[in-house]
Amino acid sequence: MAASKRMAPGASPEGQLDKFLDKFTPTVATLARACLATMRTRLPGAVQIVYDNYNALAIGFGPSERASEAIFSIVLYPRWVTLFFLQGAGLPDPKQLLKGKGKIVRHIVLVSAADLDQPAIQDLMAKALRRAEAGIDPNVAKRLVIRSISAKQRARRPA
Repeated sequence: MAASKRMAPGASPEGQLDKFLDKFTPTVATLARACLATMRTRLPGAVQIVYDNYNALAIGFGPSERASEAIFSIVLYPRWVTLFFLQGAGLPDPKQLLKGKGKIVRHIVLVSAADLDQPAIQDLMAKALRRAEAGIDPNVAKRLVIRSISAKQRARRPA
């Protein structure tokens, strides 16, 4: 397993996240920033947990710093941005938007931040929030936590 490292002392979590986003193409970074802004508005009080992993940059949204309680994540890859439903396997999905065949997680590739405003996606998100064991308290101050930074990473821009 690759070692994790932290950014320079004194760097704010927001500043660190901006640097992580800047590693991607302007198109992917702009889309991700817009999606994150929408998620922050939609999920006030959510703790955002950042994992700058080997394969991707993942920003989880949940009620606490426990990754196991995260409900959603926005994940950046070199060519696209994805919304993950971290307990999405059992969600009713009449429009069949959720992709994936794992036992727990499902995802939707986002073409634009406006995708998050589609009624079907909003409905899936509402269902996921209702099914979560621990809910997100909108009265809690939001927090951004940099959980890990992989020392070894794949290129963040397409070859």
